[in-house]
Amino acid sequence: MRRFGIRLNSRLIGLFAVVLALAPLPGKAGALPAPGNNAIGIIAVAELPAEAHDTLLAIKQGGPFAYERDGVVFGNYERILPQRQRGYYREYTVRTPGARHRGARRIVCGPLPECYYSADHYQTFKRIRE
Repeated sequence: MRRFGIRLNSRLIGLFAVVLALAPLPGKAGALPAPGNNAIGIIAVAELPAEAHDTLLAIKQGGPFAYERDGVVFGNYERILPQRQRGYYREYTVRTPGARHRGARRIVCGPLPECYYSADHYQTFKRIRE
């Protein structure tokens, strides 16, 4: 009878260890941010990379844009930007020198002048201050 109790206890401890190992830690990559609880920094236009200046100018002029996907709806699936109706935000590529693809840098805009810069493919955003 005692063997059964020891076996059950060791299984419970093992199960607890697995659950604990799989639980996401606060602030770690992969954890979804809570809606409306996201700190968005601010970046001045002068602090942006030179390529972002070109992208901002194209946005203000309505194009032309360097990439086919520039101007498509940004879904805000990461829920980092303020929640708005679908279609509110549009995304634009900021060219990355040396990259063979679009790279990770983006500008996401609502109605102008509401624009945000992401250097890490939507992991973080900074509101662009003119």
